Amino acid sequence: MFGYYLDLAVRSLKRNKMLTALMIVTLALGIGASITTLAVLRLLSGDPLPQKSSRLFYPQLDPRPLDGYMAGQTKPDPMMTYQDAMYLLHARRATRQAAMAVLQSKIIPSQPNEHPYFADGMMTTADFFAMFDAPFQYGSGWSADDDDSRSAVVVISDFLNDKLFGGSNSVGKMLNIDDRQFRIIGVLKHWAPQPRFYAVALRGHDYGDGEALFMPLQTARSLDKGPGDVECFQDVTDLIHLETAPCEWLSVWVELNDSAAVTSYKSFLDGYVKEQISLGRFHRPETSLLNLMGWLSDQEVVPSDAQLQTYLAFGFLLICIVNTVALLLAKCLRRGREIGVRRALGATRGAIFTQFMVEAGIVGLTGGVLGLALAELGLMGVRHQPAEYASLARLDLQMFLVTFAVALVASLIAGLLPAWRACVIAPAPQLKAA
Repeated sequence: MFGYYLDLAVRSLKRNKMLTALMIVTLALGIGASITTLAVLRLLSGDPLPQKSSRLFYPQLDPRPLDGYMAGQTKPDPMMTYQDAMYLLHARRATRQAAMAVLQSKIIPSQPNEHPYFADGMMTTADFFAMFDAPFQYGSGWSADDDDSRSAVVVISDFLNDKLFGGSNSVGKMLNIDDRQFRIIGVLKHWAPQPRFYAVALRGHDYGDGEALFMPLQTARSLDKGPGDVECFQDVTDLIHLETAPCEWLSVWVELNDSAAVTSYKSFLDGYVKEQISLGRFHRPETSLLNLMGWLSDQEVVPSDAQLQTYLAFGFLLICIVNTVALLLAKCLRRGREIGVRRALGATRGAIFTQFMVEAGIVGLTGGVLGLALAELGLMGVRHQPAEYASLARLDLQMFLVTFAVALVASLIAGLLPAWRACVIAPAPQLKAA
């Protein structure tokens, strides 16, 4: 029976080619606009580490003076001083914990015909790789002993390994960074969470291919490598010795396995702050312990204009659906005699309703194909924008399926009123008029 309805729908659509084309183009424009903006919003607001985001937390303290402080309204700074970060790390109250800051390093290739260049990196501590599920292609990360002994070791990304060593196993080889020799102990597989949540507060790139290299924090600091961002809350003349300066420049992430561990860690933070207040070092009692997605929301990683554009695009799709309803309704009213004849020959109201819904579904799926092409064009335009995330704006399999689901649902919604109007047409007046 469905094949029969399908045949009737195709015949009907062919009879009014101009009207059919108008309906398809109208739906396609709405679908193309909404899928383009939805793909961008999904890219910006997605979970960068879905398998672990519920267990990753971002502790915050506030060592700043009381100037400008409003109890209950002033949020702690996103970064942390070296002293506080090291205390949280060495207390080891979480399953894993890591401190980090972004850095830039000069890579000096061993090939004489290649020029040195700067690459983004991260100075961090040993738990970083296990805590963030960073996968290794070769080798592994460094140990806590390497942190303490300031070992000259480095973990490099897959793209740096491809560039310098042609993708071969480079573990054990030496790499010249800033005129110093580092031993490569690990090569990551492609790993680039989007957004790069661990660099959001550190003035790193929020999106992109990720860091080219990872270096032990203490090793980097022993070489006087500075972080990407420093926020000082007192007058400072020496920015070289940041370990003792009243400045925030580190992020700390912790892994907590359950709600009891979260509660316990929050109590630990509050207790530490109370202790620092009693010592006269802290003045503000607020602490914060947000999970990964809560942290991204707090930092407003998703631009408000991206959300507004998505709302506007779906509003435009709604207007397109209304226009399609009008076109389908006009087509329905012109087919009153045909419907009357079918009803007189025994077609039920349900059969007429189904026939018109099948016709609307065909319009929707065809509009989905055209809308998919328009969405690809829209994303191509986004990729030419000067934004960090622009190169990542693409349709994946999930968005491909979402496109056709949106197209089908939109067309079926548009077809409801015309189909109902068709199935309630009384056959007798139509036959008399014929």
